[in-house]
Amino acid sequence: MTKKGVIEASDAALVRACRRGNEEAWEALVHRYQRFVHSIPRRAGLDDDAAADVFQEVFVALVQGLDKIDDPDRVGAWILTTAKRATWRTVRRRIAARTGQTTLDEEAEEVPDVDPLPESVLVGVEEQHEVRTALDGLDERCRRLLTMLFYTQEPPAYGEVAAELGLAEGSVGPIRARCLERLLRRLH
Repeated sequence: MTKKGVIEASDAALVRACRRGNEEAWEALVHRYQRFVHSIPRRAGLDDDAAADVFQEVFVALVQGLDKIDDPDRVGAWILTTAKRATWRTVRRRIAARTGQTTLDEEAEEVPDVDPLPESVLVGVEEQHEVRTALDGLDERCRRLLTMLFYTQEPPAYGEVAAELGLAEGSVGPIRARCLERLLRRLH
């Protein structure tokens, strides 16, 4: 599998390649989901260190359970569920440390959650994954431009984007439009 092939590969193809020990596939899978996994504990109010612990817990569990995933196309949903559970455990441990509660909460952590994920969450995860995969397949200039404009808390002004990318300020809008067209083509 070529580097470009790894980046564009489906989740199922990456999982199969990871099962065969392909390190590039593993790196692509981690890269594809790292921001998403990190965002779950951050949204729950955990700090960067706790989010990093959750991230590590999720991907260690993935390595250990890779052969047990029945539907490799749904690895994103598996990662989401695992990240949510790891986040909940971390939050409960922190609350327990502050309040002194332990035994019942610790036992409750081991009870598996059999409820299906809400369809809207799964659809959102899949859409984010598709956009991220399509974005990763664009040339570097488009990838950097779209990331700066759409994946930052406060999108920078066109002047800042132009300075960062070495463009004329007046060309940022037209280049943005072309990059978005390319992204749309990759999504269809």
